[in-house]
Amino acid sequence: MIYRFQNYLLLALLVFAVSCTGKKQQPFSFVQLTDTQLGFYAEGYEQDVKKFEQAVRQINALKPDFVVICGDLVNMPNDSSFADFKEVMAGFTMPCYMAPGNHDVGNTPTSKSLSYYRETIGKDYLEFENKGYSFIVTNSQLWKANVEEESGKHDRWFKETLKDQGLKKQPVVVIGHYPLYTKTPEEEEAYFNFPLDKRQELLALFQENNVRAYLSGHTHQLTINQYENIQLVSGETTSINFDKRPFGFRLWEATPDTLTQRFVALEAELVQ
Repeated sequence: MIYRFQNYLLLALLVFAVSCTGKKQQPFSFVQLTDTQLGFYAEGYEQDVKKFEQAVRQINALKPDFVVICGDLVNMPNDSSFADFKEVMAGFTMPCYMAPGNHDVGNTPTSKSLSYYRETIGKDYLEFENKGYSFIVTNSQLWKANVEEESGKHDRWFKETLKDQGLKKQPVVVIGHYPLYTKTPEEEEAYFNFPLDKRQELLALFQENNVRAYLSGHTHQLTINQYENIQLVSGETTSINFDKRPFGFRLWEATPDTLTQRFVALEAELVQ
């Protein structure tokens, strides 16, 4: 009787383990939006809102697991623009996670700008998991500029979170606003990238902790690089694209072994 019970228990544990593994390894998709930036040009504010609304409709139709927005939610952070952003964002039928950009919290954030963002939008850095992947949403302004107390706190959180997620032996995706670099890892610091020492530090941390991709915005043009096995992608926006590419977003497809992305354009007749 005891032997039979042990067999039943072992079988039940195996079934449970297989079912959990299957759930973890289930393929999924998510969307990368960049620089919705309502009001980039004053005369185009309503167009920015309409393009964001169209993106929400098309994304809902695709039914990804979630959406990430890589910063610059609005051009000028105030009660009106943030209210408009949140009203459109509320139309998503799936979770939406946001990284702040320089237009949301300032080129050099202050305690006032950070408090306003946190009170109005929510957390400026966080982590979550989805079907065997770890996602870390960062406040890249605290890497671009050294903000007393805040940058150190953010750094410690990021390193601890990255290490914890890496110990789980599952792929990691990091989300921010600033690209690490635009053309080469050794390029000089400029408006569109990180300081060289911080960039090198982050790339080393990414390699050590199974980071598969770093998603960003800010460039307002398609910028795709590959560093070792890490994809670095700043995609097209729904506000202004300096390289004249169509408005749209990136659809990512994830499996345990692969992470791929493709461009989805906004329907042309609705963005003219």
